[in-house]
Amino acid sequence: MDYDAGNTYNLQKAFAYIGVETKLTDDPAELLASEAIILPGVGAFQKAMSILETKKLDVTLRKAVGKGIPLLGICLGMQLLFDSSSEYGVTEGLHLIPGTVRGLPEKKGFKIPQMGWNKNRLCQPHSEFKILENKYTYFVHSYYAKCASKYVISEVEYSVAVPAVVQKENVFGMQFHPEKSGQVGLDLLKTFVERIVIK
Repeated sequence: MDYDAGNTYNLQKAFAYIGVETKLTDDPAELLASEAIILPGVGAFQKAMSILETKKLDVTLRKAVGKGIPLLGICLGMQLLFDSSSEYGVTEGLHLIPGTVRGLPEKKGFKIPQMGWNKNRLCQPHSEFKILENKYTYFVHSYYAKCASKYVISEVEYSVAVPAVVQKENVFGMQFHPEKSGQVGLDLLKTFVERIVIK
């Protein structure tokens, strides 16, 4: 999905590498007719939500989810799925997964933002994403989601337990960048396509 706030080029390259055709669009009709929607994101929560609301893409995304279209949010795109964020003041999110987004706590030995590889701990052993068990993925973030454990597929430790993959029905989120996580990231995108979208 195109809304001027995402690392779309590398994501499209990753999907092309695994043989999946993608289209970059902000057209509501095209989004509502798609097999799945990827919501990427870099930058600030408040600005990203403002763009989505201005283009009325927040409404489109809720409609798409209501139709059963799989939605995958990546990095900031995952954070936007939640109810609100405290970044630069409280900003409401998409309300697709119950929970809030808050800053990583300052703690000796942990630089903010977290930039680098971190090992996933699988929280839902029967998830389609069980290949994540003990695998390393690449993170760049200063904020993290706080939500009920039933929505957390995997988590990493970075001064606190940080949800790395979340799910509520057909809504999914990855806090890390799968397109920067080597073969593991490619395998996760392939899993999303083959087991969630096509199934």
